[in-house]
Amino acid sequence: DVQLQASGGGLVQAGGSLGLSCITSGFTSDDYAIGWFRQAPGKEREGVSCISNSDGSTYYADSVKGRFTISSDNAKNTVYLQMNSLKPEDTGVYYCMVSNYWGQGTLVTVSS
Repeated sequence: DVQLQASGGGLVQAGGSLGLSCITSGFTSDDYAIGWFRQAPGKEREGVSCISNSDGSTYYADSVKGRFTISSDNAKNTVYLQMNSLKPEDTGVYYCMVSNYWGQGTLVTVSS
């Protein structure tokens, strides 16, 4: 079974930093992309960033460009999302996803 386990969320003040991790298991493809999504209270889930496993290419939503960095360690089957200069509007549950398999989410709360 494909499983994704996200961790690293927490409470941080505006301007602070957090690092999220997503450990994947059971995924056998060599060519895929892993994405981070978030869902704020009362809002739809939105894409934040993703990274290609094959060539390392990345994508960032405009709202996080220059503040968030996605990276991966294929040997550890782990994708990271480093979030700097956090804003209250970054608050939400963050999920990792690959091929429509979703992790359980980790809550990020940014206080003003």
